[in-house]
Amino acid sequence: MSEQKTILIIEDSELNQRLLEAVLKPHGYRLLVAGDGEQGVALAQAEQPDLVLMDVLLPGMNGYEAARQLRAAPETCGVVIVALTASTTPEERDQALAAGCDGYIVKPIDTRNFPKQIHCFLK
Repeated sequence: MSEQKTILIIEDSELNQRLLEAVLKPHGYRLLVAGDGEQGVALAQAEQPDLVLMDVLLPGMNGYEAARQLRAAPETCGVVIVALTASTTPEERDQALAAGCDGYIVKPIDTRNFPKQIHCFLK
């Protein structure tokens, strides 16, 4: 049995938090949740998750800035960061990648395909 992977969800919408948890929990991941960028960065530095699901539109520090901070810190520079965005524009994708995200997933998520996408990012 492989070791349990930890995923940090940084998302300000409780509804989206619950949806992501409901979709991912059956796959055996250890899930952590933060409601804003500051809390997410602090939690990531403390817990060093395998993957961060980062909403880009967060109150206070946005997801791009949070991703830049995670990339800049020695304890989180190697974590996989996946942006979650409602925007499908190429500019949005480019901005996420420029901020240090490894990829991005458009919301609303496809609940059937989402676990496969996460698994691919964790490989």
